[in-house]
Amino acid sequence: MQLVRLGEPGSERPFVRAGDGTVRDLAGLTADIDGSFFASDGVARVAAALAAGELPEAGAEAAGARVGAPIARPGKVVCIGLNYRRHAEESGAAVPAEPVVFMKASDVVVGPEDDVLVPRNSTKTDWEVELGVVIGKTARYLDSVEEALEYVAGYTVSNDVSEREFQLERGGQWDKGKSCENFNPLGPWLVTADEVPDPQDLGLRLWVNGEKKQDSSTKDMIFTVAEIVHYLSQFMVLRPGDLINTGTPQGVALGQPDPKPYLREGDVIELEIDGLGRQRQTVRQA
Repeated sequence: MQLVRLGEPGSERPFVRAGDGTVRDLAGLTADIDGSFFASDGVARVAAALAAGELPEAGAEAAGARVGAPIARPGKVVCIGLNYRRHAEESGAAVPAEPVVFMKASDVVVGPEDDVLVPRNSTKTDWEVELGVVIGKTARYLDSVEEALEYVAGYTVSNDVSEREFQLERGGQWDKGKSCENFNPLGPWLVTADEVPDPQDLGLRLWVNGEKKQDSSTKDMIFTVAEIVHYLSQFMVLRPGDLINTGTPQGVALGQPDPKPYLREGDVIELEIDGLGRQRQTVRQA
């Protein structure tokens, strides 16, 4: 199944794309696709209703509607830095012995085709295609890596937009270069975990103005999705609806020769992950 939210910002409604390509309305089953939806076993309830033919097909208003982020109001956005071997190399950083963890403000999550906004006074806004992982049930001090994927509701495409000067040259934590307005386009869908048998075998790619910048596979991850979920659960409680951005592969502007091709107003970013859909954003000035 592919869970999707359609409508204008703040007024999105929940739908599901079935295996036959039809879009079904979830309004009779849930008010939204959020933490409470996942906590109440929402994915299983949608699957059962879909199998029973109980979900009405979406009306004409869904056709051509804006696609919102596939999850509403994540409680937190947890990010993993330097999690691809070749990206660590291009950044001039040592391969980390443990996951590099930082947080991103949850209100920067927007739809997959919403504009990316270059912050005021920014000169180094960068792109990052990432596998997004959405938590389906509370994960607290998990005992083993082997059980970790049981806590994943599904997967989605995430663009972890970053401002490198704010992140690396202005002192303090990375968060200030990660939490600018509209800095996390997400979607178009949340593909449920049962349809992604191996999250470590997904190709991911990104283009800027039609030029391919990133082309890799989650096979290059230093820490797997299961290892990340298990690791994070030792330091924080992962709750239903939380989002984890699992790192980006090589090919970001930061790792390219000078003058580095950081994003400018009018640039077009396109990104995709095998089986999870495709995004497209236009870069605007904040």
